[in-house]
Amino acid sequence: MAALPRRLLAGLLVLASPALAAPATPEPTEAPAPAQAPVVLANHRAVYDLSLSGSTSTRAVEAARGRIVLDFRGDACRGYTMQTRQVTELTSGETGTRVSDLRSTTFESGDAREFRFKTTTVSDGDNAAPVDGTATEDASGLTVKLKGKPKPVTASGPVLFPSAHMRKLVEMARAGQTTLSVKVYDGSDDGRKVYDTFAVIGHEAVSGTDLEKPLQTGPIASVKRWPVKLTYYTEGAGERTPIYTLSFDLYENGVSGRIKLDYGEFVLAGTMTTLDLDTTPPKAGKGCTP
Repeated sequence: MAALPRRLLAGLLVLASPALAAPATPEPTEAPAPAQAPVVLANHRAVYDLSLSGSTSTRAVEAARGRIVLDFRGDACRGYTMQTRQVTELTSGETGTRVSDLRSTTFESGDAREFRFKTTTVSDGDNAAPVDGTATEDASGLTVKLKGKPKPVTASGPVLFPSAHMRKLVEMARAGQTTLSVKVYDGSDDGRKVYDTFAVIGHEAVSGTDLEKPLQTGPIASVKRWPVKLTYYTEGAGERTPIYTLSFDLYENGVSGRIKLDYGEFVLAGTMTTLDLDTTPPKAGKGCTP
């Protein structure tokens, strides 16, 4: 998936680690390092089946099932659209069975400065008020305008939107960097939250014996990938408890496999069952590169 799905997923900016500092200028006798090709996120539709991977709380989730359907389209010239639907059923001996149905549509401009989003959620048959808004990011920081709310939400920058965050993760993985710390805004929950994120990026994977079936053959089988552990925190300072941690295989084209979402009290695994990958090169407008 090209950008991680809301709260499950669907990434220069708050570089907290010295490993992410600008490289030293080479000596004049050294050949310049080759420029990296731009990260191109693939147009694709992916389906993931959800299941319970673990539960540690005294109010244990005893069973879980669900599905995520994600459709990602666009390029760096036209911008990126993503449609996501996530249906989750959690069963507990204490609270019974609860079902949630989340649907979201987002658009992110190719220059990563504008983000539009609309999310609707149905929980146990009750419709929550839609979260509908527009976010812009510039030198002054982030400004979010929510439909029906007269006062905008602001946050200090820099802040990345989801597709930009994904591209940055791939850039770091390509360069052999092992960590990335940035602020991310994806419009999730009530649309008012900016998250501090910290990613740990592993070495490029070299085997594929444990891949989901749709990732074993076809063009995707030859795409580079790296294991990533991405932790989300409430924005702030000091030591904080993670809101959740997302682990996944990050492919160089933005597709994700072997998803695992740790909420602390329980863990969900997302197994890819379908991948429709568009291998057509992205269109580029005048003066615009993918």
